[in-house]
Amino acid sequence: MDTSLDRDPLSGVSVFVTAARAGTFTAAAKRMSLTKSAVGKAISRLEDRLGFKLFHRTTRLTKLTADGEAFLAACVSAMDEIAAAQAALSSNHQILSGRLHIDMPVAFGRHVLLPALIDITRPHPGLSLTLTFTDSTSDLLKEDVDLAIRFGALPNSSDLVARRLVTQERVICASPDYLRAHGEPGSLAEVRAHRCIVGSVKGPPLDWFVLDGGVEKHFRPPATHRLSDGEAMVAAAIGGLGFIQMPMSLVRGPIAKGLLKAVLPSYSVGVEVHAVWPRQAHLSPRVRYVIDQLAAYAVEGRLD
Repeated sequence: MDTSLDRDPLSGVSVFVTAARAGTFTAAAKRMSLTKSAVGKAISRLEDRLGFKLFHRTTRLTKLTADGEAFLAACVSAMDEIAAAQAALSSNHQILSGRLHIDMPVAFGRHVLLPALIDITRPHPGLSLTLTFTDSTSDLLKEDVDLAIRFGALPNSSDLVARRLVTQERVICASPDYLRAHGEPGSLAEVRAHRCIVGSVKGPPLDWFVLDGGVEKHFRPPATHRLSDGEAMVAAAIGGLGFIQMPMSLVRGPIAKGLLKAVLPSYSVGVEVHAVWPRQAHLSPRVRYVIDQLAAYAVEGRLD
């Protein structure tokens, strides 16, 4: 009798996951260098412990039950966490190599993330970066992106994992020249009589996000000018074309230099910045390393 599977209380779980992914006990046995009988017995023992069947088994078909589907999702999630922990620990003690594709917003990427990534990758000369700068929302699963940085609410997806890095204040501002020529609004209602610079359907948002009466709301300002690039929106506002709403990191410098002035501070609300990546059974050490380092930089205030 093969008792090697009895020594580890988690061995049945790994056999179950392998069998579920392989589709048959025969294929699972081959992948794990076990006999088909050993795989079947391990699954049976696991079913006995759980108190429910994991597979519908016939002579031609091995298919997960509804309980099996639910248990598989839980097992895969737990195994992903273990793999991620191992990768995080190992990445701190090895020289990393390989290519890493990171997608990020234009202005935030150039002015905040790029300097951070230069520092983060310096100890690992074997790392090669592919950096794409865009304010459109790319599909990570279709565009071979390892890691993306995204502002704001994220779509619900079982295929993606997100980690919050930092929350930035959204700032409504305009140039001093514009304010002298057109006046400073005292409320959102007064903004409707002004010229504004907004994003585009596939770029920065068309709406502003504001705190009104203690409730976060969408506000649609006049779309006098529509730009698909956050950096260009800041430049347009500095040039006197109207009001913008942008994360503080993108306007802090122009405000400090007197090129822009913040208005309507009582309506300000934060925007979360996330690192997002495709869900994988085993996250590569280089991706985990960059995520963890960005999170550490955020704690230190270097991504504000």
